[in-house]
This record gives sequence, C-alpha cells and structure tokens, in this order.
Amino acid sequence: MAAIKDLADYHQGVSDIFKQPQSKEEWDQYRLSDEQVAHFHEYGYLSDIKLLDENQIEVLREELKALRDPKHPAHHLFYEFHSNQSTNDNSVLFHSLGHWRIGPGFHDVLWNPAFVMAAHQLLENKPVRFWHDQLFCKPAKHGGVVAWHQDYSYWTRTVAMQHLTCWTGLDEATTDNGCLQYIPKSHKWGLLDAPEIAGDMNGLMQYLTEEQKAEFKPVAIELKKGHGAFHHPLMVHGSYENKSEISRRAFVLNVFADGTVSNTDDELLKGVPPIPKGNKMDGKFFPLLFEN
Repeated sequence: MAAIKDLADYHQGVSDIFKQPQSKEEWDQYRLSDEQVAHFHEYGYLSDIKLLDENQIEVLREELKALRDPKHPAHHLFYEFHSNQSTNDNSVLFHSLGHWRIGPGFHDVLWNPAFVMAAHQLLENKPVRFWHDQLFCKPAKHGGVVAWHQDYSYWTRTVAMQHLTCWTGLDEATTDNGCLQYIPKSHKWGLLDAPEIAGDMNGLMQYLTEEQKAEFKPVAIELKKGHGAFHHPLMVHGSYENKSEISRRAFVLNVFADGTVSNTDDELLKGVPPIPKGNKMDGKFFPLLFEN
C-alpha cells in the first residue's frame, strides 16, 4: 500500500490543473480593475469573479465526492470534519477544514493565479499567506443554514487583522439553494461577538445596536459555478437553507497578509504545532502563496 502524502509538504502545485503565468503580461490578465478594488473597500465585498473553468470544476467535484467519505485513507489529515455540523438531521451542513492536505486539486487551487492575484490586490498589494480552507455543502432540499457572523470573530488568535476570505461555488449558487448573503458596509461596524456557526440564523442580532439593525439589509450573492466572492474579515455574512432540487457545494480559501503573527500559545488548528504568541505565521501549514 502506497504511503499517504501530506500535501502540506508541497508549497507549489502538484498537478497541472492550474497553469502558472510566466510573465507580467500573463499575470495582468487576472488583475482586478481599480473600480473592483474600490467596491471591495467601500462595501466590504467583491463578487462574480471567475476563478475556475469547467475542467477545474469537475476535478474538484470528483475530489470532493471522495473526501466526504469518513473512511478516506487520509481522513486523519483534516483539521475538522463535520458530516453534519447542524444538530438537525433534516438540516444538513457538511463542513470541513484541511482538505488542501489531501486532494491535489484542492491543494493546487491555493496557487490558482486568478485567486492569488485578486487576493494580493485586495490585501493592499501585500504578499499573501495561506490561513486555512473550508468546504461547505448543502444537499438538495435538506441543506442547513450558516448563521450570520464575521470571520475574524473566530480568528482573533491571529493578529493584526489583515485577513481575506474567498468563497467559490462548485454549483450554481442561487437564493433558492442557499447562496451567500452579505450585509453591505457591515465591515465598518467593528468586531462583534461570535455566534454558533450552524445554530440559530439570527444569533448575531443580540450583539447589534439599533442603528446596525436598521442597516441590516442582506444582499443575495447569486453566482455561476466556478465564480467566487471575496469579503473583508469583519463582513457580516451568512446563508439560508437549501430549499431547491440542486446541491450547493462550495469551498472557501482564507488568507492573510504576510507578517501576521500568532496571538496565542495554544493550537491554532487541530493537529498543527503551536506557533508561540508573537511569532510570525509561516512554515509548513501557512505557505506563502503570492509575493509580488
């Protein structure tokens, strides 16, 4: 039996799914416009960015099918694995972290030129370093909610706050199947307390001021498959249940600007050796994705 590889040992692509640009001109095709960057800073998000072609989508879908099996031989490499993070069997939310260590496609998507160039620009042209990945899957008719929350409210174990999230659909994302929803400009509200992620959809409301409640006007981010949305670490976002006849499969890449440091002496991710408080986030599990 072949030895199981931990793909975290490889800080470059291990397949040919994403062709790497070889010149400035080849990189420039992936650059966001000044208007797109300005929209992100004003509203806290940027959506409808094409990140995957049809072949790449199919590769990732096939990998996802295998990765969801708890008997997968590399299952122990996940940081977290929840067949259903909801406590309700009729409201299923598959959620995992760490699949970049297992699947070549999900590993190599970290170095997707379309992703890293956009991330670099939205992080104010700073070098981009990987934080962690996530998978979210809502089956047809039974897909659960992701409660309103801010990502950084779960990430204060890392500082400074110079993080970025990218959500990419492997299915078409619609209001009916539980697409991502944003509260525009909520990234300017400051850090709020963290609710239970798969619990009450509106658990965050108890932490909002009356003024924030008045500004709480969700915008549904409907996307074609292979398209993504980027958001600020303080952006309030969530998604409702999947009421449709199609699944809603998606993956998330979380990154931060190089120079971010650990804010704890405890474990940062399950199974990852601690980085002492005040020390730079780098090494095997936090690779540099894009520098210049």
